[in-house]
Amino acid sequence: MKSWGFSKETLKAKGALLTAEEIYRQPVLWRKVYDKIKSEKKSISEFLIEANKQDKLQVILTGAGSSAFIGLSLLGVFARNLKHPASAISTTDIVTHPLDFFSAEIPLLLISFARSGNSPESVAAAAIADQICSQVFHLIITCDASGSLANYKSDSRKYILILPAEANDQSLAMTGSYSGMLLSGLLIARLKEIDQLESQVTTLQFYAGKLLDEFAPELKSIAQLDFQRAVFLGSGPLYGTATEAHLKLQELTDGKIICKNDSFLGFRHGPKAVIDEKTLVFFLFSNQSYVWQYERDLMESIGNGKKALYVAGLMEIRSQKYDLDKAFVLSDNGSRLDEDFLPVCCILPGQILGFFKSIQLGLSPDSPSVSGAISRVVKGVVIYPFNDHLS
Repeated sequence: MKSWGFSKETLKAKGALLTAEEIYRQPVLWRKVYDKIKSEKKSISEFLIEANKQDKLQVILTGAGSSAFIGLSLLGVFARNLKHPASAISTTDIVTHPLDFFSAEIPLLLISFARSGNSPESVAAAAIADQICSQVFHLIITCDASGSLANYKSDSRKYILILPAEANDQSLAMTGSYSGMLLSGLLIARLKEIDQLESQVTTLQFYAGKLLDEFAPELKSIAQLDFQRAVFLGSGPLYGTATEAHLKLQELTDGKIICKNDSFLGFRHGPKAVIDEKTLVFFLFSNQSYVWQYERDLMESIGNGKKALYVAGLMEIRSQKYDLDKAFVLSDNGSRLDEDFLPVCCILPGQILGFFKSIQLGLSPDSPSVSGAISRVVKGVVIYPFNDHLS
């Protein structure tokens, strides 16, 4: 962590040590997540096979806040591998309008992500699923064995995966918990290939090392710029990454930096108006040549509009001449990850930018909310009995 420019004592004094350590130890965590999924392959596989036998199975990936964004990156890989429709729907949407998503006639595989599992909506969404659906399979992926979701009682079939202890971030912002749960979901979706996927995890660790050491000083310099807005763009599985990155920078700066996320194509349809001379734009590029065409066209359209303060991009390989103030290139030798895996390492720039910007603004990254408006576990949510379908 020396490349970050702070001693351990300084980080502790700034209220930043927890967040720094939790960001920095993610590559080691990812290896532990891989080993855990591999060790539980047989039991996870048996659970998924039983669920997948159900005719017209519905797959919903859910969570609240950052945990909900995991599903945005994973819905495609689950749909392709389970060969059933998959949706990413937040628990906050499920709890208020469950009949928009659940049906008594349709079997449900509910994949719930949660760091602590103590957010009121986490258990409520699972309980309402049991209440409405005649058949539910609960796959619960969480970082806290003592949390409410990990100890949820249900007559439905369930599988509870507790991530390694290092995934249970203690700081406000989810970092390792986010990427750890994301990787675990990805490995479960492609469980049949688990042995072959070890090389993907090794590549992820290498890319993370570049971001955390070689690129961190440049990301720190970007964080020093006088931007008041930030936009993160990503498509396909990287749309979830853009969504999480925008939240990470916004919550670590206590809302002082207003952030937005979108897909490359979606950004054209009005949201592009947000760019001005105080805006940081950060592109998360796909490694697929088909997708590059749309990314290139969007970049050209931005160049023809209002100028941003600074434009940066993260790419696996330098395959095209992008007009950027800074291009972060992950691969040294042209190696390429499966696109499904890119979100796991591509979230790091958003985390690192948020960390350094928080410090630059005089905040404490471990607990940046000066007013207490946001907290590690959401407070004040009342869960009301759901009886509408009975009336």
